Amino acid sequence: MDVILVFCTCPDDDTAQALAQHLVERRLAACVNLLPPMRSVYRWQGQIEQAQEVQLLIKTCGDRLQALSAAITEQHPYDVPEILAVSASAGLPPYLDWIRAQTREET
Repeated sequence: MDVILVFCTCPDDDTAQALAQHLVERRLAACVNLLPPMRSVYRWQGQIEQAQEVQLLIKTCGDRLQALSAAITEQHPYDVPEILAVSASAGLPPYLDWIRAQTREET
């Protein structure tokens, strides 16, 4: 199982916390880091927008990405939430094993 990092921005800390909790409880993520508020500048519906957001850094496995994406889309307040997955090319083997173990569906 490939370990991946998924980036997702949220509009505020409450939304980020609730989404992180939801993903970990359902074993869609082993860990979610909520990074400090940041300012995002982006184009949306033909306009340049600015917003303060909270960045989530989600650690999961590739075989959980589809379910994780569905859960984010269902829970997220944005019409088009950021879901950007990046493969982890290397890492401490016991940590990578922990991510794999935490994202296995319970039997």
